[in-house]
Amino acid sequence: ALDLTSGVALAVETDTTETAAVKKIDFGIDTTPLQDCNDEVAAEATGEEEPSKGLLNVFFLGFVGGLLALLTPCVFPMIPLTVSFFTKRSQARSKGVFEAFFYGFCIILIYALLALPFVIFKLPPDTLNAISTSVVLNVVFFVVFLAFAFSFFGYYELTLPNSWLNKADSASNVGGLVGIFFMALTLALVSFSCTGPILGSLLVGTLTSDGGQMNLMAGMIGFGAALALPFGLFAAFPQMMNKLPSSGGWLNSVKVVLGFAEVALAFKFFSNADLVSHWGLLKREVFFAIWALCGIGIFLYLMGWIKFPHDSPGKVKISPVRGVLAALFLVIGLYFGYGIIKGSNPKLASGFAPPMFYSIYEQDSHCPLGLDCYHDWDEALAYAQEVNKPIMIDFTGWACVNCRKMEEHVWPEKSVYDRIAEDYVLVSLYVDDKEMLPEEEQYISEFSGKKIRTIGNKWSDFQSSYFGVNSQPYYVLIAPNGKVLNTPVPYTPDVEDYASFLECGLEAFESQNATATR
Repeated sequence: ALDLTSGVALAVETDTTETAAVKKIDFGIDTTPLQDCNDEVAAEATGEEEPSKGLLNVFFLGFVGGLLALLTPCVFPMIPLTVSFFTKRSQARSKGVFEAFFYGFCIILIYALLALPFVIFKLPPDTLNAISTSVVLNVVFFVVFLAFAFSFFGYYELTLPNSWLNKADSASNVGGLVGIFFMALTLALVSFSCTGPILGSLLVGTLTSDGGQMNLMAGMIGFGAALALPFGLFAAFPQMMNKLPSSGGWLNSVKVVLGFAEVALAFKFFSNADLVSHWGLLKREVFFAIWALCGIGIFLYLMGWIKFPHDSPGKVKISPVRGVLAALFLVIGLYFGYGIIKGSNPKLASGFAPPMFYSIYEQDSHCPLGLDCYHDWDEALAYAQEVNKPIMIDFTGWACVNCRKMEEHVWPEKSVYDRIAEDYVLVSLYVDDKEMLPEEEQYISEFSGKKIRTIGNKWSDFQSSYFGVNSQPYYVLIAPNGKVLNTPVPYTPDVEDYASFLECGLEAFESQNATATR
């Protein structure tokens, strides 16, 4: 069976599970907050509105992906042909417009149906987290995205079986609304060689993010809506089709640019596998060098200085739009190239690049921003008791995008950095660390019933069993005697709110000390 938690293929468990004890590790923590001074901040950070905002964001990203798919040679030429078919086959214009809109609706429905199995067979959040940090799956995604990239470059085409296309095409001749549905299905199948890589990016990106299946559904609906939009729009306003640019080599240029984007995304997945396994192969500067080469590669391609199999021979004509886009990607490439310099922090890539301390340059600390930190709870607790300082637990992950954003956008601010550095004992617990625990320390979680094999499993079980949360980042402030000082918070991008959270915890700690000395 494939164990997504450890990221390796394992035999079906038998005696290994039986030899491990079922237990809940006692970390000596009282989870009832001493003070509620930051309840509003915690509520705002958790935000009941956040899921809907997240779905809208993913819908928008899916919509953008659909717009990009429209600009590929598999889809764009189909727009005027299909719209003309509907408007000319019906004597009444209103009927033609209705059929075109229904055709668009069917496109949305088809892409939504692709996400339906993931919603019906709902996976628990910890499984989705395991998928996103699985070494095996991240390496598979890396290979798949490179395959998508070379398909976009024109070295081969990813196509579906001809039998599928023939059956869908035959069904489209039935007539009526059923026939229109199968026409939409035929479009989805025929355009797969262009839409497949974009859909693959959407599938992997949403399933490995917070929100999982519902994000995928929102993204697929957004993707389908963008593809459907021109068919309904141009059927209602056919004169607008005269303003469409003619098909040509620019459609292939869109595919090549997307190919470079797929290469960049591929190395993001390889970076995930590298980080959680501590291979040390794709350090931060190497990652930025690859992304810089992708940006510069697009610039060279748009300028006509490099060519791919489907490009026309001869000199490329540089239109104003092409020239502006080439300059833009050159700037993007140079911006990522800035990340190669020691100590640099291209903030637009925060969350995608490896952490700053994961560097080819020698580092004084293996903690964010050079802070002093621990990676083991017992060690942090012992030190906190020795110096009588509160502990800040940073439940984090090597592959966690929002964790990197906090470390590179919020923590560097003076009001936050000074407070963490001077007043707290920081312990960063990586819930996706794949380093195996010694055999005698492995156990079966009383909370989840799962075998705890790795260091990451242990910290994930700690977070879930004590705080009922399994998403990262998650910050908990605790006194040396194990009492939680205030309400923990998740991802909190507002610097003032996060500083208030730290200040609140310190006030609770000082109040506890004052009470104890009376």
